[in-house]
Amino acid sequence: MTLAELLRRAEIKGIDVIGTGDFTHPLHFKAIQNELEPAEPGLFRYRSSKSPVRFLLTAEVCNIFYNRTKQEKRIHTLLLAPSLEAVAALNAQLASWGHLEEDGRPVFRRQAKDLVKLTRSVHPEIFLIPAHLWTPWYSLLGSHFGFNSLEECFEEETPAIHAIETGLDSDPSMNRRVPQLDGVTCVSFSDAHSPEKIGREATVFGTALNYHEMVNAVHARDPQKLLYTLEVDSRYGKYYWDGHRRCENRLEPAETRRHKYLCPVCKQKTTLGVKHRVETLAQRPENFIAPASIPYKITLPLEVILADSLGKEAGSKTVENEYERLTTLLGSELDILLAVSEETLKLAAHPLVAEAILAVREGNYTVQPGFDGVWGKPCIISQERRLAYSRPQMEMF
Repeated sequence: MTLAELLRRAEIKGIDVIGTGDFTHPLHFKAIQNELEPAEPGLFRYRSSKSPVRFLLTAEVCNIFYNRTKQEKRIHTLLLAPSLEAVAALNAQLASWGHLEEDGRPVFRRQAKDLVKLTRSVHPEIFLIPAHLWTPWYSLLGSHFGFNSLEECFEEETPAIHAIETGLDSDPSMNRRVPQLDGVTCVSFSDAHSPEKIGREATVFGTALNYHEMVNAVHARDPQKLLYTLEVDSRYGKYYWDGHRRCENRLEPAETRRHKYLCPVCKQKTTLGVKHRVETLAQRPENFIAPASIPYKITLPLEVILADSLGKEAGSKTVENEYERLTTLLGSELDILLAVSEETLKLAAHPLVAEAILAVREGNYTVQPGFDGVWGKPCIISQERRLAYSRPQMEMF
């Protein structure tokens, strides 16, 4: 996840602005200072590169603390900063909270509201976003260590929270069911952890390349400037349904309640997924359309689509080769997923690959939901369809 590799992958994926990640880590911040140079306001380019990709200064931090009733809380938070000077000043303050050099996502034994106060005191344009809002273990509304509301977590600092990250296991329609989230904007990012995962979720802007305009668009929820979010199908996420990974047991929320929140195999506690947690806090029906909602599009990573349509594992050489061939021939991954015409897809791609991409665009596929850290399993091209396609090929051969 070096800056050079982030740049290379962003070009392949079709990302215009990508986060640096980990600006709190001293060595990575030094790399940011040495390898990037100022471009448009609040954005940076790779030094001496002609690439149009821009970097935005970002980090993710972890707060572990006890609330007023002595319950342990664990929350991940995204930080966006407008300048190197703001990052340097923030890091100087955070160094007294914990060891910044130990991890790219440092752990602070301080309340989340203290983080908000600190960022505001350092620079008013540092933007703070609760990360992957519903994930069970480390999120603001997570089932295991989270709160029941934004206000319960941030108290008097709640007005400073203008956005939440939907995470891979939820989409805006799920968040709209919870009225307390009406005042914040849903944004989406990749939570990548590896270069291959960049671009699986994104926020699409209609602003100029400008940190301040982008942040203001999130504040205002202006549909002319904040166009839509790109969401991975939430069923594909690792914590969509309830379940127990060790027993390979996935459960819908109703089943979990029927089994009294215990795994029916081993009788241990079940990990409660995002769908269950949303239903617990929801006060509106599914597919509720809130006023002033920002649109969103649902897709799956191209690698996942290729693996399913070709009957291979993601990460296999066959899938890698086809991914490279298509992105070389047709353009970026996001263009292939969203924009390349049906005619062009059918001319350039394997017939089942073209069929699968178009099926995902139209929502004509199923997913065996993810649970307890296990990814969901999409079914786009059935085994019968693959056999029906391959049989005439073999007969012709």
